[in-house]
Amino acid sequence: MSEQPSLFEQLQTLATEQKNPHSTHIDTASVEEILRVINTEDHKVPIAVRRELPHVAEAVKIVVEAFRNGGRLFYVGAGTSGRLGVVD
Repeated sequence: MSEQPSLFEQLQTLATEQKNPHSTHIDTASVEEILRVINTEDHKVPIAVRRELPHVAEAVKIVVEAFRNGGRLFYVGAGTSGRLGVVD
C-alpha cells in the first residue's frame, strides 16, 4: 500500500511555493536590477494565463451557472488575494 502525500506536502510542490532562482539575491541588488527582475518575471504572467484560459473559462461557466441557480461565490484569502477578493 503506497502512502499518499499529505495536503501540506502536495502544496509544497506547487510552483507558487518555490523560490524563484531569478530573485534569490534581490535583497542585495540595485534598485534598477530589482525592477528589471520584477519586470522580466511580470512578462511571464500573460503567457502562463494564456495556457490556462480553457480552465479559467470552465471555472467561469461553473460559477455563472451557480449564480443562475441562486448560488454564491465565496472568496477565501489572506494578504493580496484576500484584498483582491474584496475589490471584486
